[in-house]
Amino acid sequence: MERTVYREMALTPMVWVLAIILGGIIGAAGLAVLYVEHNGHIVTGMNNQIVWGLPHVFAIFLIVAASGALNVASIASVFGKTAYKPMARLSALLAMALLAGGLGVLVLDLGRPDRLIVAMTTYNFKSIFAWNVILYNGFFVVVGAYLFVQMSRGMSAKTIRAMGTAAFIWRLALTTGTGSIFGWLVARPGYDAAIMAPLFIIMSFSFGLAFFLLVLTSMYRLTKRNLDPMLIKRMGNLLGVFAGAVLYFTAVRHLTNLYAAEHGDVERFLLFGGGGITTLFWVGQVLIGGVIPIALLFRPTDGPNVGSVLLASVLIILGGLVQLYVIIIGGQMFPLEIFPAYEVTSSFYDGAVNSYTPSALELILGMGGVALTLIIAGLGVVALRILPENLSDS
Repeated sequence: MERTVYREMALTPMVWVLAIILGGIIGAAGLAVLYVEHNGHIVTGMNNQIVWGLPHVFAIFLIVAASGALNVASIASVFGKTAYKPMARLSALLAMALLAGGLGVLVLDLGRPDRLIVAMTTYNFKSIFAWNVILYNGFFVVVGAYLFVQMSRGMSAKTIRAMGTAAFIWRLALTTGTGSIFGWLVARPGYDAAIMAPLFIIMSFSFGLAFFLLVLTSMYRLTKRNLDPMLIKRMGNLLGVFAGAVLYFTAVRHLTNLYAAEHGDVERFLLFGGGGITTLFWVGQVLIGGVIPIALLFRPTDGPNVGSVLLASVLIILGGLVQLYVIIIGGQMFPLEIFPAYEVTSSFYDGAVNSYTPSALELILGMGGVALTLIIAGLGVVALRILPENLSDS
């Protein structure tokens, strides 16, 4: 069996073109941030009722996918699957890059990014947001240390596995914390559900692996290195299992809420009477992000079909963005129940379904987070020995 040799990615003309495009997107996102900061959030689609808009959808998606992108490294180090070990370095690097991109969007959409210093120095441990600041910072430290021991010469397999186990546990805690942001917001009936934490964990497995597959394949095609189709097929089978699990936990969440009388109204709104939100749920989330990718990944074929796996990965990412849009935006559109069992009417939107139309500024900022993720990952594989020269079957 051939020894795995890692080499930096060469700066080919196509790599430079992609870097310029991604840099342009990041620049446009920076201009959008300056425009919003100068004129206020009134220029976006957000308002007093919808305070978490499209940038938060992108930010949460990238943060959740960061945990899932570490799947490959965890499978290699923690569960000892040899076929995944050569890709563990890229898995760790991409996980940190995704988290950095997500946090970049989150911080720049706050309105006062400088106030982050207060969140980092003054902790209110009764707030799940304060817990997440610790989890996010800790993720960089733990995964960074995990990548370091992987790349160090003479490091024992026992040490690598120990660090891999620590990173695996931390990533589960991080995604649990992100899901709990919504699960513990009892004031909003569209969020209040204990199943949010496990739902976000399985979402991270699916979104992160889909993102990893697209990045891995793109990098190997750019560098014209050998990538075994059977390896992609193998990860595609795992991706299909994760996509099915996302649909299962989503069904359990909605069926449980339909059973509970206090959540009946919001469920009827999301599933049947929410207009655009309902269409996004059934078409974007269930069909495009779930049913079609599963059918592509598990359809009987004579051999590995890389095209089907990559198409399914794209659809899962699009469906994941839609799913988070339905959760985050749909949960805010449904009116708050400030006085349960009473009908409240006033001139301040009490009892009214809120409206939201995302602006181009929000989309540009969200895409800037994706571009930042790819730039960080690209710089990593160019400067460090992250990518194996050969991922053939041998």
